[in-house]
Amino acid sequence: MQFVNPLPQNHSDEVSRLALFFNETLGFCPNSVLTMQIRPNIAKAFISLNMAVMENQGNVTSDFKRLLAFMSSHATGCRYCQAHTIRAAERYGASEEKLLNIWDYKTHPAYSAGERAALDLAIAASTVPNSVDDSLKIEVKKYWTDGDIVEIMGVIALFGFLNRWNDTMATTLELHAAESGDKWLKEHGWDVGKHQ
Repeated sequence: MQFVNPLPQNHSDEVSRLALFFNETLGFCPNSVLTMQIRPNIAKAFISLNMAVMENQGNVTSDFKRLLAFMSSHATGCRYCQAHTIRAAERYGASEEKLLNIWDYKTHPAYSAGERAALDLAIAASTVPNSVDDSLKIEVKKYWTDGDIVEIMGVIALFGFLNRWNDTMATTLELHAAESGDKWLKEHGWDVGKHQ
């Protein structure tokens, strides 16, 4: 059962203008944002943070940021965010090989050693209790600059917020996101679950 119903997309002109960002990333405005707009300042702050986190200023590409977000969401179990992030990774140009083999990133040749370290960080930082240790930090620092690490952690932290929001709210999953979940994730046990 959805906890709180979203408002229509045209409810707030200001939120609607900011939410155009999601038309690029997902092809639609997410129900999570439409629910946040019940308190417009939360929606506006979230969209602004999302835009800042997803801006590329270093070596972390747009498609890889979405794969990091997927792995973080997978670690926490949020099926809503898993579908959104795999869809966004695809829309931002992640290769079919990477999308099909995200589950085997530790060994699959589609993933570089640096990507493996960052995905390990996404899992370790997303679990409770946090399991990031010094050896993982050393491994990540072999491949990524401090600026890159800030961007990577920005993605992981942003999705920590979203995973808790959407899993608790049981946010209804949009049709296109559900289609992406079915296409890329269903074989590995993904389903819509509570987000129907």
